[in-house]
Amino acid sequence: MSRSSRRNPGTALVVGATGDIGRAIARRLGRDGWELQLAARDPSQLKAEAQDLHLRGISVSAHECDVLKEDGGVSLIDALPATPDVAVCTVGVLGDQSDAETDWRAAERVMRTNYLGPALLMGALANRFEQRGHGTLVGISSIAGERGRRSNYAYGSAKSGFTSFLSGLRSRLWRSGVHVVTVKPGYVRTRMTDHLELPALLTAEPEDVAEAIARAIRKRRDVVFVGRLWRPVAFVVRAMPESIFKRISL
Repeated sequence: MSRSSRRNPGTALVVGATGDIGRAIARRLGRDGWELQLAARDPSQLKAEAQDLHLRGISVSAHECDVLKEDGGVSLIDALPATPDVAVCTVGVLGDQSDAETDWRAAERVMRTNYLGPALLMGALANRFEQRGHGTLVGISSIAGERGRRSNYAYGSAKSGFTSFLSGLRSRLWRSGVHVVTVKPGYVRTRMTDHLELPALLTAEPEDVAEAIARAIRKRRDVVFVGRLWRPVAFVVRAMPESIFKRISL
């Protein structure tokens, strides 16, 4: 389908656009006709991704953004050519739990990247959307935020915080015309997880996450699990008594 024959639903900002999931989301939304604003902290990778999308006939602009900055990358908003209709935050880093246990800098990086930076940025975007009276905010959290597990509780606690933040934001804004979506993938096959042995039945591809997000934007869903099995898994994990859960090696 040519670019001219696509319906243009508006402008979509993708933060973390050079990651595997971010790239998949940008391409999926671009195919739906969205004009794209890509944001990431590596200018060279960002430029390459923008050029690739441009060659695909997609209207795209590129903007540097680093959520590890003190303001969480909020300065990005004023640098955009226009306030987007949709904003998707894909930023995240798995980190290493053993490093986080012994090095506060490693722990801080995981917590800032997965919670503080994205929350500050999404909160600032929410204010702009609220003033305007419409828009959709999409934050990618994780199934890991459902419960603190010994193997990744630094990462999980940050994702849990982001999930809670998005829930509160959704409750605050639902009468304003602003929609907030929380996306909870489980295992996703990306460069961030390529050193892990992932269970095939529970592992999604970046394109699966992108498809789930495109559908959630279209159908105005609140909370999205990527993969059919993760919703019941999350229910069981949350319901398990702490006396039992703490004994399980997860």
